[in-house]
Amino acid sequence: MSVASERGRRTRKPTFAELYSPKLLTVLREGYHAADFRADVISGLTVAIVALPLSMAIAIASGVTPDRGLYTAVVGGFIVSLLGGSRFQIGGPAGAFIVLVALTAERHGAEGVILATMMAGLFLMAAGLLRVGTYIKFIPYPVTVGFTAGIAVIIFASQLKDLLGIRLATKEPGALIPKLETLAHALPSANVSAIAVGAASIVIIVLLRRLRPTWPGILIAVTVAAFASWALALPVETIGTRFGGIPWELPWPALPHFSVETAQSVLPDAIAFALLGAIESLLSAVVADGMTGRRHRSNCELVAQGFANIGSALFGGICVTGTIARTATNIRAGARGPVSGMLHSLFLLLFMLIAAPLASYIPLAALAAVLVVVAWNMAEKRDFATLLRSSPGDATVLLATFLLTIFRDLTEGILVGFALGAVLFIHRMAEMTGVEADAPLVADDRADSGNGDRLPYDSRLAADPDVLVYRISGAFFFGAASAVGTVLDSIADKRQAFVVDLAAVPFLDSSAANAMSRVATRAKRQGIRLYITGASPAVRRVLLTHGVSPPRAKFRETIARAVADIKGHRETAFAGSDAVAAG
Repeated sequence: MSVASERGRRTRKPTFAELYSPKLLTVLREGYHAADFRADVISGLTVAIVALPLSMAIAIASGVTPDRGLYTAVVGGFIVSLLGGSRFQIGGPAGAFIVLVALTAERHGAEGVILATMMAGLFLMAAGLLRVGTYIKFIPYPVTVGFTAGIAVIIFASQLKDLLGIRLATKEPGALIPKLETLAHALPSANVSAIAVGAASIVIIVLLRRLRPTWPGILIAVTVAAFASWALALPVETIGTRFGGIPWELPWPALPHFSVETAQSVLPDAIAFALLGAIESLLSAVVADGMTGRRHRSNCELVAQGFANIGSALFGGICVTGTIARTATNIRAGARGPVSGMLHSLFLLLFMLIAAPLASYIPLAALAAVLVVVAWNMAEKRDFATLLRSSPGDATVLLATFLLTIFRDLTEGILVGFALGAVLFIHRMAEMTGVEADAPLVADDRADSGNGDRLPYDSRLAADPDVLVYRISGAFFFGAASAVGTVLDSIADKRQAFVVDLAAVPFLDSSAANAMSRVATRAKRQGIRLYITGASPAVRRVLLTHGVSPPRAKFRETIARAVADIKGHRETAFAGSDAVAAG
């Protein structure tokens, strides 16, 4: 292929089929064999075992009955895998939606939740067809960490009542501070048996995750708790005592009650559902890409999420989105494509048809324990601490999003965090413009030549077939961070080393640093030597804060020196192997 034709292939606009063709078709075109199906059966069963108790726990925490969580995972999860733009995405109810769904259920009831879910599906489909998915990547990393941590705190607080077996004379408040005050006053009514069941469930989940990570710890903990409660006749509240059990089959599809007044009243909730669903699903798809080296189709994924939410609403389910934990479990279990996600939904349906009577014995304290563990894991504590140390600007965006999510509203937290991130970016760019007027772009970079000038990039440095060289130009911030996905794809070439030149990068923010950290981790895992060249002291400081440091990555002043170091290392390795052979 000529250089001109290659350039034309890269710059031409993708066709509609390329943008919206489901990954299932891509996998089938590439060749899908019996070995792939067997792998997908195992991974689908593994994810279904994890999703069974989790779907019910999320539904109960969201203020609806547990069967609606199962309907969501069965119907919505199947559609996400059937039509989605990610090979490995697992759809279903997500912990991130607990706060929004609970507030909507409190204001408008279950019918209002279903109508808002269907409207959110229409919004997601429109967003995908308008190619809005391309712009979701512009949400800064501190915003995603802040609202995720805020949701984790709210989920934890929402489970204290069932975890401790507290009985309230009045309805539990939704706001965090009044909720904690009410629970503190009612603490004398705590149930010792419920506390024991919840504590034992947490211990089982945590121990199995450490000692036997391949075992379904959540399902084992819930099963043990249910058996113990039944065998010992413990005085704890169960799914059966509160909800009367779960149905044995899927309901017939039906449209929710619709009126103009109802639609107007749930419109803000539907918009919030769509916004959070888009963010969560694409974030999950990005995580899957980082784990596998694949690339998802973001707008196709949004359209699939739209269909999935409409399908879930027709069967009485709640919001559907991509779930990071279940998607990661799917990948680790050896999934080969979307068939595993479809099978996960079918296995869930089978479990519901067979084991529905047994679900009545599950203690609510055990399900609360499951969500407490989920909240602890989703809080991203290490990333939160890293961003607090990163820079005052990132810390401000993080804390504003976090505190607004907890004490005000999730949507408000995201919007304010995004606005602060944009203002911070503009401020940084204005500062860099002032510096560039009086100083070199990379003032402390060492010169290539004797007269002190930095030589222009020489493309011949990249002529080595075992060395991959990328040069990033301009501000490397949250809007450009997804471009590093190209580097992630190229790692699959199994090159011995690759170089990322940042000499033309005036500044780098935490989103870009986090993306570089993922690149460094993947390179180290595949035995590839990563070099970063031309980084200014400020850029290097941000990278080091986010863990981009030796031995995962090495810093050099210029591309030429990095390539020379790579060749020197290769010659040393060859000499060592020759000496061993001679010996």
